[in-house]
Amino acid sequence: MTKKRIAVIGAGAAGLCSAKYMRAAGFDVDIYEIGSQIGGMWTYLNDNDLSNAYRTLHINTSKKVTAFHDFPFGGHVQSFPDHNDMHNYLNDYANHFDLIKLIKFNSRVTLIEPLFDPFKDELPKWRVQTKDTSEEYDAVLAATGHLSEPRHVAMFRDKFGGQYLHSFNYKKPEDFVGKRICVVGVGNSACDIASDVCVTSETTVLVARSTPIILPKLMFGLPFTDITRKIQQPWIPGWLRRRITRTLAWIAHGSLPKLGFKLPGKERLHVTSNGTIVNDIAYHRVLLKQDITSIDGKKITFSDNSSLECDSLIAATGYKVHLPYMPDGIIVGDPENNRLDLYKRVVPPDWPGLYMIGFFNTDTALNMIFEHQAKWVRDIELGLIKLPTKLDMLSDIQAKSDWVSSHYKGTPRHGLEEEHVPYLRELKRAGTKMR
Repeated sequence: MTKKRIAVIGAGAAGLCSAKYMRAAGFDVDIYEIGSQIGGMWTYLNDNDLSNAYRTLHINTSKKVTAFHDFPFGGHVQSFPDHNDMHNYLNDYANHFDLIKLIKFNSRVTLIEPLFDPFKDELPKWRVQTKDTSEEYDAVLAATGHLSEPRHVAMFRDKFGGQYLHSFNYKKPEDFVGKRICVVGVGNSACDIASDVCVTSETTVLVARSTPIILPKLMFGLPFTDITRKIQQPWIPGWLRRRITRTLAWIAHGSLPKLGFKLPGKERLHVTSNGTIVNDIAYHRVLLKQDITSIDGKKITFSDNSSLECDSLIAATGYKVHLPYMPDGIIVGDPENNRLDLYKRVVPPDWPGLYMIGFFNTDTALNMIFEHQAKWVRDIELGLIKLPTKLDMLSDIQAKSDWVSSHYKGTPRHGLEEEHVPYLRELKRAGTKMR
């Protein structure tokens, strides 16, 4: 039989991992990369213009948790690798598994087009087009990520009279020395940026519109994620894992509402990991506000009725899924609000041979989830797993959407949310194992 041809879109961590598993299974693999380097978002100032990395960026999980299972970081690498460490690691990974020769650099995919009728008994066939090429494949793995299309809040972007930028465009703290800065958000990027600029700014305000769970980077001299990974076991109930994690965070930081954060609700949240923001707020290097009520030129008025003249407003207001190469009707749901109707976050039910890798948010390092998704897709393409019927997949997708809506705060940030322990258990059981 002729080897299956597989296209992987994107040479970041998800794409490289996917290509590695597909190639090891004996498939003929091409990787399309829009820029001239591998590493995706971890390549600072990447010429593919899709990286949100800033000069001081470090990962939020330790190197032990972040590494692919069969390729550890070198002993010289710091406990929390920065973007240079990550870029070098992914280059080393690609070289070690002989993936470089598979990559078509400077190849912007303009269209992924089905060449079959999914409602007839036809084998999947897909065309991948770039500006200069057109190739046919038996399957396509899209690994382009969901953190490259900024989500703007109209009031911030349109009404602020000073310098406005989304956190995607923030690159280095030197650009903000001596300025009065308002950072909106309380996720990882917002807290990193506020801590970055507060040391040399005239004023830094952090607007926490939602209640965060802020995890420390280190505890008892150890990376916090090295401690919590010990409780990430399927036999430990999820409520207990979350309670232990929150208790440890409370031991490290105390009561966050005492610092000015809103009282937490009952819904689950995507956690924030930061080593300094709590101290910055406690030392008044960062002023904490709960919301913005109005903007008039450079004057920002907050929910406590105080006002401040600011030079820069940095909006860490999240991202929306952007798939410019995908024809209408292929990926359904609500991409603008980060809801994709994908079976197990990977498979569009109507379109065999198309897989979305890495389109999720989770409570651990992404690389481990990439590996599990890639191996699952590999087994589908090898015929070792048979997917359920379309009706069953749609039912599963709806059940997942209902579950997320009932457990998480109803914001676009949580549209792709997955707790990794139950998700990996679901993925392992998904589909019928073929003998």
